[in-house]
Amino acid sequence: MAIAYRQRVDEDTEFALWKIEEHAEDLYKQLQLNEEEKAFVEKISNGKRHLHWLGTRVLLRKMLRTDEYIDCQVDEHGKPYLVSLPYHISLSHSFDYAAVMISKKSPVGIDIEQVKEKVERIAARFLLPDELAFIGTDNRIAKLYACWCAKEAVYKCYGQKEVSFMDDILLVPFTYTEQGQLNAILTKGVIKNDYTVGYLQYENYMIGYVKG
Repeated sequence: MAIAYRQRVDEDTEFALWKIEEHAEDLYKQLQLNEEEKAFVEKISNGKRHLHWLGTRVLLRKMLRTDEYIDCQVDEHGKPYLVSLPYHISLSHSFDYAAVMISKKSPVGIDIEQVKEKVERIAARFLLPDELAFIGTDNRIAKLYACWCAKEAVYKCYGQKEVSFMDDILLVPFTYTEQGQLNAILTKGVIKNDYTVGYLQYENYMIGYVKG
């Protein structure tokens, strides 16, 4: 399967989606892995987690346009980074899709989620009452997912643990369309960061993406 969707955010930043239709062994053959990575893949060699890990790495390779080994590590906060290539990266996956965002100059964050009604049950866990109030009833489920993906993307872009979606990331009221932007404010101690987050409904998935 080729890249299913690709969007350039600016001259230094882009993201893409990969629909995972291959078998795990077909994805595996497209990668160069060291012994530690091979052992990790073997450890998770059943189920969706296996396909998601392989899918994001294949997509990362395609976006970086390289056949060389890619040393992709994870820091103490769980944020992935490239050891020897000059790119900031963010990875995500949900059901049949992998998503990758890269930028030459700035931290990035991306999240993809399959849109399901069950988000209604957890909305009060990641949105403040004031945020829930502007959600309204029109396109409510899609809008809830846009909010979730936006907060997740901001969290990944910021790249530090101990950030509360409810208490530390505030969304500014916005008008929902199938593709648009919203503003988010991350406040943590003396830090106050303003983000413009893009979101996109693709098939029955929602994608949130942001550049720091």
